[in-house]
Amino acid sequence: MIVCRSASELRRLREANQLVGRVLDVVREAVAPGITTAELDALAEREIRAGGAEPAFKGYKGYPATICASVNEQVVHGIPSPKTVLKEGDIISIDLGALLDGFYGDSAVTVGVGTISPKAAELLRVTEESLWKGIDAVRPGARVSDIGHAVQVHVELFGFSVVREFVGHGIGSELHEEPQIPNYGDPGRGPRLAEGMVLAIEPMVNAGAAGVKVLQDGWTAVTSDRSLSAHFEHTVAVTSDGVEVLSRPTAKEPTDEGTSIGQAHLR
Repeated sequence: MIVCRSASELRRLREANQLVGRVLDVVREAVAPGITTAELDALAEREIRAGGAEPAFKGYKGYPATICASVNEQVVHGIPSPKTVLKEGDIISIDLGALLDGFYGDSAVTVGVGTISPKAAELLRVTEESLWKGIDAVRPGARVSDIGHAVQVHVELFGFSVVREFVGHGIGSELHEEPQIPNYGDPGRGPRLAEGMVLAIEPMVNAGAAGVKVLQDGWTAVTSDRSLSAHFEHTVAVTSDGVEVLSRPTAKEPTDEGTSIGQAHLR
């Protein structure tokens, strides 16, 4: 069942997602050569709890951490570890969720560690741009598949691949709600979007082929060909005349001059 949220519910969802956006900014700023993913995880948990919320991922279906920290060829669900030390040239996807006043926030960003290669920078740029292409497709009366189609067209224009195994989702009083939102497919299919629907849109894009596999830890998904992967996510609400990005406290949308290099989920 797809839920359309009331004004009071949207207010609480906005607060939860604003918190997620702020915490994600703090964690992103801490990314540097020499820091461990466990240290980033501890920072995120402190900031979430300081905001009066609880980590949404920790304990969810047995997941052991506050953030998903996916480095280089890791697509999503990388488990933070004191043994994973970031180094110059890495990229890291940070996925973060919080539960505040009964409602969930969810957002993700991929960050370069120090100076990254031109190919990695292009992957981050295109993936973030594809997120905004998907968001631009959100409006009352549009179809769910219009979102994924917009993402796929942009990604493949640059020779990259969209991950098929993981998708975006509805979000509200549960972390994962209907509808599922693939990042690929033909337009004009699936449920119609309506005012009050809240969606977590999250392109996951590989520099090489689209295939992924899950490691023995049961969580970490990596690219089958070990190519780099990037992941960006925002939670949005369908409004009467378009869309509101709930998880963007201070960031700006990309312009024609370019986009910032900086911004998956457990299912």
